[in-house]
Amino acid sequence: MKLSWIKLENDHQNFKVAEKLGMHVEHLQFPEQVDKKLEELVKQNYDTIMISNELASFSEDIVKKYQKENRVKIIISPR
Repeated sequence: MKLSWIKLENDHQNFKVAEKLGMHVEHLQFPEQVDKKLEELVKQNYDTIMISNELASFSEDIVKKYQKENRVKIIISPR
């Protein structure tokens, strides 16, 4: 299982523990980049991707592309 987290660069609340444990956390400068980053992570064979609730609202692909995808799980994390 390959796991990644996605958060905004200036978000100091979400996924702090994952970062401190040295896990793979992607930082986005702009929230509009979320769909591109999701696609990159899927191409790199990440099968579980956690994304902050605030950032998920900027993605169209979460519902359109990955909702019925069995090989990729996207988990939207509440604060």
